[in-house]
Amino acid sequence: MERPSLKKEWVLTSESFGKLLARLDPDPDVAGEKYETLRRTLVKFFEWRGALFPEEHADETLNRVSRKLDEGLEIRDISGYCYGVAKLLYLETSKSPESRSVSIGELDCAVVTQPDATADEQRLFCFERCLESLPAENRMLITEYYQYEGREKIDGRKALAARLDIPLNALRSRATRVREKLEKCVNDCLERTKT
Repeated sequence: MERPSLKKEWVLTSESFGKLLARLDPDPDVAGEKYETLRRTLVKFFEWRGALFPEEHADETLNRVSRKLDEGLEIRDISGYCYGVAKLLYLETSKSPESRSVSIGELDCAVVTQPDATADEQRLFCFERCLESLPAENRMLITEYYQYEGREKIDGRKALAARLDIPLNALRSRATRVREKLEKCVNDCLERTKT
């Protein structure tokens, strides 16, 4: 299947990418972590909406934001701006004929698993806000703790525990507490939006 064409007139340069990273955080290491967290959030945004190429769409979103920064646009809330660009990109790509074509075998599944875009958007909005409200150390801990799958997950958690200079059991306990706090915050946020 051919991928839907996205706007490709502007090309990302190392300078424009550097501007995006600098806007995320002055510390290059922290900026890199924030970039990866933001990218994963965008990939999930597109996955939840059933986009055919969520990773490519996340990259295109970040490229478009980089372009705006490169053009001199002042962006106060970079995460919120990225979310807005992602929503527009999703609408743009979902209008293309390729995004609507499914095989006969997929048709029943497509009808049954069509996500509720409004609920997903609200959940993502609440998750992002709650994640941002966490102290930086807890935000880093929870995103790194759940970052990988399989063997990479085990190795990543061992490395994280070593970096924090705590035993693996203490890391699990901390991650559980942070996750519970995050879940409560998201659930409270979702409840407030229902009223």
